[in-house]
Amino acid sequence: MTQRPRAGRRSGGEHGFTLLELLVVLAVLALLAGLVAPRVMSYLGGARQDTARLQIDRLATVLDFYRLDVGSYPTTEQGLAALIEAPPGVEGWRGPYLDEREPPRDPWGNPFVYRAPGEERPFELLSLGADGRPGGEGEDADISNAER
Repeated sequence: MTQRPRAGRRSGGEHGFTLLELLVVLAVLALLAGLVAPRVMSYLGGARQDTARLQIDRLATVLDFYRLDVGSYPTTEQGLAALIEAPPGVEGWRGPYLDEREPPRDPWGNPFVYRAPGEERPFELLSLGADGRPGGEGEDADISNAER
């Protein structure tokens, strides 16, 4: 007894989608991506700013440990590299205070700006944001330890 193909099914092993069906699915996916991508990118920008704040807080704490050992914060010229390798002529240095081999960078890959003494604090530590330039708004805004 031979079996007949069931109604509604393709016979002869022809499985798959037509070109029109694939184009409709791709169009729907493109529309969804267009709606969702801007929202995802705004979350990513906010996450980078939060990460920069956390990094600045961590570095400020490490700088406080340095000051406890040495008696002062590193100078602007010594910079954050003083947390990794003892600057010449500094006594009491018990580092390295960071595990990195070079001074850390902000979430956008830019070096942190360090100045000591700062204008309102013993030191200023800031990220210049996504654009890497002073000032800016949104993701380009500066983030500093003055916000602590």
